[in-house]
Amino acid sequence: MPRSSRCAVGLSFLLLLLHPGAPGHCGAERPREGADQPGSAWAWPGLQRLREQLNAAKALSRRYWALFTCQVWPDDCEEDGEAAAGRLGQRLVQLGQRSLDVLTTWYCSFQDCCNGGDCRISNDFSGLDSDLSVRLHGQHLAQALVVRTVRGYLEMPQPDKALALSFHGWSGTGKNFVARMLVENLYQDGLKSDCVKVFIASFHFPHPKYVDLYKERLSDQIQGTQQRCHQSLFMFDEAEKLHPELLELLGPHLERWAPEGHRTESPRTIFLFLSNLGGNVINEVVLNLLKAGWTREAITMEHLEPHLQAEIRQSTESSFGHSHLVKENLIDFFVPFLPLEYRHVRLCVRDAFLSQELLYTEEALDEVAKMMTYVPREEQLFSSQGCKSISQRINFLP
Repeated sequence: MPRSSRCAVGLSFLLLLLHPGAPGHCGAERPREGADQPGSAWAWPGLQRLREQLNAAKALSRRYWALFTCQVWPDDCEEDGEAAAGRLGQRLVQLGQRSLDVLTTWYCSFQDCCNGGDCRISNDFSGLDSDLSVRLHGQHLAQALVVRTVRGYLEMPQPDKALALSFHGWSGTGKNFVARMLVENLYQDGLKSDCVKVFIASFHFPHPKYVDLYKERLSDQIQGTQQRCHQSLFMFDEAEKLHPELLELLGPHLERWAPEGHRTESPRTIFLFLSNLGGNVINEVVLNLLKAGWTREAITMEHLEPHLQAEIRQSTESSFGHSHLVKENLIDFFVPFLPLEYRHVRLCVRDAFLSQELLYTEEALDEVAKMMTYVPREEQLFSSQGCKSISQRINFLP
């Protein structure tokens, strides 16, 4: 017998010895009709085997009880033996069910479980909002835009296209950080979820001569993930380095589709594009606004979006702006990530100390923050690396 089965049997009989009475699995009623449907506790392979073992125990207990009653109460054997056996068998099964409920509750304390839908999907919008508010620094535009657009899309009854967001800004400003927090709050297994695929252009598609092979693999992965998952997410890092043919391949996946009337709910797909493209123009606009007396938090999308889109479309360094995705307005939002100032870098340093469970002083925060390079040369206002490599710099402290 496999070890998992032995453990399940051992736990079930141990629980049979205890006083039963725990609630159903994860606080829900135990499954009755349709208990074998996906999402119910009975659908778990280990618990399914345990149910079969309990059924076998029921049949065996009925036979032994009948034999026992015939020996002890021979006068009642022929008339009531079978009925008594049936009553006790039913009591044993009820006891087994309650014990199984205890076992399931114990299981749920280690792993999330659900009664319906896709257990791989969490869509914790409150958690996403909280994470971005606490852990993301200096990006009020990205924070508000990402939460609002993603929640609105996923709560839409009948979306008619995939949601496409394109993150732009200098390295270290938080693009990957936001993407990771988004995935962690939408899927139980985060980046390990089989509903999430991450592609890094220079790593997954490094050689232009193999573009036909890349196209075939990418198409298969997108279609396969969408077939497995009602809600899927695809992330493309270094999007400005994607081959033009790969960008064109993605076009049809972002176009509008005709809703199918027989479907109660449409599939949902999110595409994230992360790029340094447009970072210079974002920094230029922000610098000019700050010099003109604007506060950072007063800067709006209206200040940045026209300049960012124009820069992307006119860029000669990348084919991203000349692709079908941009020309046909298939990107829903271009999300600007602002350059980080000294005060934001200092907060990142504090977070790095906390994440490593290290004690820190205000002087230590300043010392690490001052290790970064700040630009422009005259103003020394923006960190040229954002918050990147801060964790490594902490190691240089005495």
